[in-house]
Amino acid sequence: MTSTGHEGPATQAAGPVAVAGAADEQIAAVGTGPAITPDLMVNSLGEYARLWLRRVRSGESGALPVIIGLIALVIYFQVSQSTFLSASNIANLMGQAGWIITIAMAQAFILLLGEIDLSVGFNAAIGGTITMWLVSINHPWPTAIAILAGLVVCGAIAAIEGLIIVWLKIPSFVVTLAGLLGLNGVLIWLFDVSHAVSIGGTIANHNNFINDIVNGNLSASAGWIVLIASVLLGGIFMITRDRRRVRNGLAAPPAGVTVLKLGVMAVIGAALVFVLNLNRAALGTLEGVPWVVVVVLALLLATTVLLMRTKFGRYMYAVGGNAEAARRAGINLNRIRVLAFTLAGLFAGITGILYSSYLGSMSENFPGGQYVLYSVAGGVIGGVSLFGGRGRMLGAVLGGFVVAVIYNGVDLLGLGAAGQYIWTALVLLAAVALDALARRGSTAR
Repeated sequence: MTSTGHEGPATQAAGPVAVAGAADEQIAAVGTGPAITPDLMVNSLGEYARLWLRRVRSGESGALPVIIGLIALVIYFQVSQSTFLSASNIANLMGQAGWIITIAMAQAFILLLGEIDLSVGFNAAIGGTITMWLVSINHPWPTAIAILAGLVVCGAIAAIEGLIIVWLKIPSFVVTLAGLLGLNGVLIWLFDVSHAVSIGGTIANHNNFINDIVNGNLSASAGWIVLIASVLLGGIFMITRDRRRVRNGLAAPPAGVTVLKLGVMAVIGAALVFVLNLNRAALGTLEGVPWVVVVVLALLLATTVLLMRTKFGRYMYAVGGNAEAARRAGINLNRIRVLAFTLAGLFAGITGILYSSYLGSMSENFPGGQYVLYSVAGGVIGGVSLFGGRGRMLGAVLGGFVVAVIYNGVDLLGLGAAGQYIWTALVLLAAVALDALARRGSTAR
C-alpha cells in the first residue's frame, strides 16, 4: 500500500484518512499476494517473521539497511583504529553527530514532501551567527532570547522560500538554490557588519550555556536516568502503537518482538552510558553523557509524535505520497508545504547553534554547500524517500549518525576530506539504490 503516486480513483475519493495511508504507520498490506490483507492479525513470532520477510522482499525494509550499515561501519573503524570505540572518541562522535543529525532532520521534513531544500546549510549558518552575535556584543542579550532570535530568523527564511514555491509554482530546487547563493552572501554581510565582535571572520563563543549544549556532560546518575526514561518512553510508544493497530484491524508485531526491540535498545544504551561515564581526561575528571544526546532524543520524540500522531503529520505523508489525491481529499497542499519548510528552517537554526557549540565559534567560511549534501545524504541513508511519502524521523537520525560515523572514522584513519566524500558518496549511492528498489517493489504490487 505504499504510495507510488499513481493511485486509482477509489484511493483519491476515500478521504484524508485513506490518503494518509502513505505513512509508514498506516501501511497494513506489507507483502505481496492475496494472503496479505489489511485486516491480517499477527499472532505468533513465526507468522510475524514470515510477514516481515515478505515486506523486505517487496522493498519495504525499513531501518534494517541503515542499522546493518551502521554496525558494519563501526566494526570496520574499530578494527582499523582501536581508539574508535574509546570513551573520548565516542564523546567526540556524539558532539559531531549532533549537528549532522539535526540538519538531516531538517531536510527530512522537505524530503517527505518529495521536495529538496538546498539552502538549509547556509540557513543554519545565519541562525548560528545571529545567536553568537547577540551573546557576544558589549551588552549581550539574554541567552534564551538570542537562541530564539536565531531560530525565528531561520524559520522565517525557510517560510518565505516555501511561500515563493507555492505561490509562484517554482520548483523547490530552483528557489532553494537561489536561497543557497543569497544566504551565502547574507552570511558574509553579517560578518562585515559585526566587525565589533568578529575577529578574522569568526565570532567566538563565550556563552557558557551554549558551549555546554555539546561540550557539557550529565552526571553519571543522570545519564542512567535518561536511559531508563528513554527505554520506558520507547516502550510506551511501541505498545500504544501496536494496540491501536490491533483495534483498527491492522497487522501488529507480537509482544515478544516489542520486548526484543526494547531489550536491544536498553543493552546498546547501557553500553554507551557505561563507556561515557568513564573518565576520559588525561588530567582531572571528564565523564558523563554529553547534553547534546538529550537534545537529540528530545527532538526525535517531538518530531516522531508530530509526524506519526497528528493530523499534520498524516497530511505530510499524504502530500508526499500523492499530492493530487491529497488535494482531492481536501488537504490544503500549500499550507502543508509552507509549514514543512518552516519546520525545516527551525531545525536549521538548531543545527547552527549546535555547530557553534561544538566548534566554539561561527565563521563566515561556513561550508553550507557541503553540509546541505550531508543533510540529503543523512535523510536518504536513513530511508527517507527522495520521491516523498515514505520514511520516519528515526531513520533521518540514524542516517545522520551514519554520516557522522563516517566523518569521525575516516578522520581517525587520517584519510582527510577526500576519504569523507568518497565514503559518504558510496553509502549514499547504496541508500538511493535501495530506495529505487523499494519503489520498484511497491509498483510491482
